[in-house]
Amino acid sequence: MSKIEVPAYAKWSRLAIKQTMKKYPQADITDYLHIASQEGEKVSVEKFRLWLKEGSREFGVVVTVTFSAETGQLIGVEYQEV
Repeated sequence: MSKIEVPAYAKWSRLAIKQTMKKYPQADITDYLHIASQEGEKVSVEKFRLWLKEGSREFGVVVTVTFSAETGQLIGVEYQEV
């Protein structure tokens, strides 16, 4: 059996989903996509696009997770509806 490799962004995708559920408690997340990684010396960024459905409204949200490249500690989460 081959070992399944977990992507480096997996931790941050779980956090993005959890935080989006808090921000949009009435919506269901129907899909998500990892769209970008930016690694810096001090700060790194992971971006995800989540598709949500709230009643009859369907919309996308780009979630940007910023964290310390040195410690892996969360710096912030930003949301942009698209």
